[in-house]
This record gives sequence, C-alpha cells and structure tokens, in this order.
Amino acid sequence: MIRNLISMYLPSYPKVLVYMLQSSEYRVKPYLEWLHRTKDFSSVMQRRNLEPTKSARWLLITARLGIVVQLAIGLTLIYLGTIHNLPGGVVFGLAAIVSYPIVWAYLLVLALAAGRAMVEAPAGRQANRESSSHFAKHPGIKIAVAGSYGKTTMKELLNTVLSQGLKVAATPANKNVARSHAQFAKKLAGDEDVIIIEYGEGAPGDVARFARVTQPTHGVITGLAPAHLDKYKTLVAAGEDIFSLASYLHGKNVYVNDDSSSVKPFLKKSYKLFDQNGALGWKASRVQVSLQGTSFHLDKGKKSLHLRSGLIGRHQVGYLSLVAALAIELGLSDKQVIDGIAKTQPFEHRMQPYQLSGAWIIDDTYNGNLEGIVAGTQVLKDLSAQRKLYVTPGLVDQGEETEAVHIQAGKLIAAAKPDIVVLMRNSVTNYIEKGLKQAQYSGKIQIEDKPLEFYTNLTHFVANGDLVVMQNDWPDNYA
Repeated sequence: MIRNLISMYLPSYPKVLVYMLQSSEYRVKPYLEWLHRTKDFSSVMQRRNLEPTKSARWLLITARLGIVVQLAIGLTLIYLGTIHNLPGGVVFGLAAIVSYPIVWAYLLVLALAAGRAMVEAPAGRQANRESSSHFAKHPGIKIAVAGSYGKTTMKELLNTVLSQGLKVAATPANKNVARSHAQFAKKLAGDEDVIIIEYGEGAPGDVARFARVTQPTHGVITGLAPAHLDKYKTLVAAGEDIFSLASYLHGKNVYVNDDSSSVKPFLKKSYKLFDQNGALGWKASRVQVSLQGTSFHLDKGKKSLHLRSGLIGRHQVGYLSLVAALAIELGLSDKQVIDGIAKTQPFEHRMQPYQLSGAWIIDDTYNGNLEGIVAGTQVLKDLSAQRKLYVTPGLVDQGEETEAVHIQAGKLIAAAKPDIVVLMRNSVTNYIEKGLKQAQYSGKIQIEDKPLEFYTNLTHFVANGDLVVMQNDWPDNYA
C-alpha cells in the first residue's frame, strides 16, 4: 500500500503517465482504464521505454511543467497561510501538493486534446492535401497492401523482388498511417516504376481514407482475422474497412489471400486469388520447410521456377507465389524473380529464427492474431527437434471474440503436440488452458507470472536440440 502511494510521487511518474498514453496509442478510454487499474506506477514500464516522439515530448514537458507550477502554488499558499494568515492557505496548499498525481493524470488528457485540435489536426489536413497531390501526379504503378496481418511481409517481399528489375519505393518498416504516407510521398523522386504503400487499420474508415489519398492502381489484401476489435467491434466491420480498398479499385487489379477463410464473404469474381497452391495461374508444389527457409516449385504451362526463400513456413508460399507471378507480369525475367525470392529473409520478430544455447528459437512475437497462431503451430509441426516448446501470452484486441479465439488457439497448440506449453499469466490464460484441455493436450503446461524475467532468462530454460516457437507479445497496457 505504502509502495503504491510512493510510486505516484517519484520523479519518474510524469514519464510513466506519458508512456501509458503512448502505449494506448493516445486513445483516452484505454489510457483511463489502465490508469484506474494500476496500483504501483513504478512497475508499469516493463517491456519497453518511452519513445521520444514529438507528441511524447510535448506531453512530458507539459506534465513536468504543470506539476512544478502546481507544487509552487501549493507551497505559496502554505507560506501565505502560515506567515500572513491567509484563510485556508495551509489546507489548500497541502491539497495542491498532495493531489498533483491525480490532477495531472487527467489534465494530460486535456493537453492531448488541445495538442490535437491546435496542432495535429490542421497539420494532418495539410499533409493529406500535399500527399494526395504527390500521389495523384506520380506516374508509376501504386500497389496498396492492406489486411489484418502479413502487410509488412508482403510489402517487403514485393519491394525485394520487384527491385531486381524495376525502380521501387516502399513505405518504411511498419509506418502505415496517414502521417507516414505523407512523409513517404515527400521523399518520392517521381521516376519510380512502382511504389508500395502499406495501409494500417485502427478504426472504421481508415483504409477508405488511405485509398482516397494515395490513389492506388493495384491492391493486395493479405487476409482477415480478429484484430483491433476494440474499435471495429466485429470481424465483419474490419473486413468491410479492409475491402474498401477493393471497392476503390472497382475490383480491378485486386489480389486476395484465399488461405484466409474469413475473406470468403467479401470475395467477388473479379478478384485474383492467391494461396499456398499458387497464384495467377501458377501452381505451387513440392514445398519443403526447414530452419533455413522454404523452397517450392512454381509451374505454369511449360514454365517452371524453383524458388528458395529465407522465410519459414508453408503459409509463406502463397505470398511468395503472388510476388513471383506479379513480378513476371510486370516484366521481370525468370532469373530476376528467382534471384529476388532468394534474397527474401525473415523480418524482425516475424518467424525470425536464431540459435540460443544450442536451441533454435523462432521469434514471432510481433504476430498478434489467430492466423499467426495457425502458421506458428504449423511450423512447429513441420520441423523436427528433440524437444518442442510453444510460448505465448495470448492475443490482445480480440473484443467479444476473446474467449472463442483463445480456446481455438489452445486447440491449435495442442494439435502441434509441443512437449511444453509456456503461458504468461494474464486475463486470457484460462481460455487457452480450456482449449488445451478440450483438445486433450497431454504435455506439460507451465504458467509464468513474470514474463519479462522468463524472456530475459530464456537461455537457462532451453537446451541443446530444442525448438521453441515464441508467438505474440503482451503490451504493458493489457491486464
């Protein structure tokens, strides 16, 4: 109790508040919910630190300056009450000093709203106008990539392979919102053959707005899965937003991942489908998966391509097939396609393999959806090892689907038959256990109360010959 109280008066407290806002993506409701359930503010920043963005710096300066002013007012009132007998001076002064943690936890929300209204909103509108002009004037092919998952992977695959024969520019990393699109547009030379734009989706209408601004000529939809359901409420609503890209393109040059079962209700005859069996008339076969990557044959008529990628997993075959087929349609030679696919490598925290104490770790901690669990458990099945382990805290932002999704996740994990399942204790742990039990999982279940300590000391947990699949992360702002 005393430690919890002291934590609100530590010098780090303003930084913790701003961190909580940033981790909640500056959304007021999740921030307040997190604020109300937090007891010890010294234990909040467990997984990462505050990113010193312009918004974060503005809020941190505001909080620190405001707290200093409030303390100064409190001390002044106490002085006036003690020395000059100001009525109520001491009481109000003490109240001002004692209450500042609560006062500024809420005043930061007002500072955020003021910053948005006076600075971000006008700047955002101007940036959208400028980027819309840039994109409208650009003569190149504009490929937009949208979906609940796999967007960054698809974008980077397209960038890597198409760059073998064309001048290509792509939005960096996972920068996939309007501001990032505007910054990207400013840096375009204007002579690119192809530009690739990743679309994030955080709330209804996002994808449609991005399409109007960036004006794509082609669209790739990587899949649909429960994600951001705190905003979309239903999977149908998320699908309608994602497929607004297809509507913008009037169904032309739209490529959809048919491995994603959730896209079925949104499909139209004009869409071009791709999956693990191939893409655009090319047939994939003889798939082999190892810790060094994935290889397969791609055939169409008398043409045959033997492709090898550093990406791990059968689920990558559909993506790779589309990229290869589309590259050939855009004029690349067979050799350029083969060389480009050979250069593709796992991206950070996305089915990324590395060795630790003689064990192989597959880091898929960026993944945050059920389709990712399907892929990860399939990889666990496909690869051999002396001992197999599966580590997950579960998924966030699953809305009303939370229980059903995690029971299904438990069943998928059980079907992969790992020797040990490691779960991080949180609000969804019981649901995953329920799924494991329903699937009659007979291995060992280990529940960790201190996730950071587990990950930090992973080297003491694994042994030579182990295969460990680590999927998903659990941000600090989720219970």
